[in-house]
Amino acid sequence: MKRERATATLHEMLDRLEQDIWPLDLITEVHLFGSYIRGALEVGDIDVVIQHTTDERWTQHSLSALLSGRDGYAPMRQALRGNRRGVSFQFQERQALEKEGIELLLLWRQGEPITIARQRLAAITPDAAAGRAPRDHVQPTYEAIADRLPRPVRIDLHRWSTEGTATVAAFALSDAQPRSAAALEHMDDRWTSNSPLRRAAAAALAHLENTGLELGRAEVHGRYMTPGASDHMIDCFVDLGWRYWSKAQCYLDDGQAWFEVLPATARQPLHALHITPVPRA
Repeated sequence: MKRERATATLHEMLDRLEQDIWPLDLITEVHLFGSYIRGALEVGDIDVVIQHTTDERWTQHSLSALLSGRDGYAPMRQALRGNRRGVSFQFQERQALEKEGIELLLLWRQGEPITIARQRLAAITPDAAAGRAPRDHVQPTYEAIADRLPRPVRIDLHRWSTEGTATVAAFALSDAQPRSAAALEHMDDRWTSNSPLRRAAAAALAHLENTGLELGRAEVHGRYMTPGASDHMIDCFVDLGWRYWSKAQCYLDDGQAWFEVLPATARQPLHALHITPVPRA
């Protein structure tokens, strides 16, 4: 995105922080890193590090999310960015990033007026020669779409690839409909015909069907294709837009594949990751 748009997105985030409502009132520090603080005129995602405390409400929410397989940070992420896209949040990762030698820029600390953060933002000098920051934890198999992968996802993919515990395939995903009547009924029960999630699920199931997967042994975005199924009956989990990514390691450990469709709109080209566990000796 253009630097001007990135700057406007950050100012809107500061507007929301200034409201000091839950869960934003838990945030203690906001840091920036990556191509934006280097002054690049074109940036991929805006890389933001969030440090926060917890309270009883957050603890209960996190436990509920963990037990149901939901993303526990979804409320904080949504509260920070609103409807804006293009912001990649790292939660509670300041020390880990600093240990990796990644330069961080403090944008705001709890107790400071938001005007201080705006001054720090204005002090970052644009630099036409800066270029975009190289993406870390990137392997050739998914290098072409690395800019669209959140950093935690890249870290997981890099670990599985280098440890040899899983193979990763990244590719453009064609729009298609599965042949299975049960799959079509499943999607019709969950999404409207023009839903981006339905479009992504249909393309994923059609692709897997063409590879020979029995769709009754798939779990789609948190729901079994076959009523009454259980996890041990699943051969592949289909996730749409990182919603259940935190569960991927558990499925791979159990010898089950993971199929991730990157966040989709109604029109933009679809891309997917197919992650297959390597059988243990």
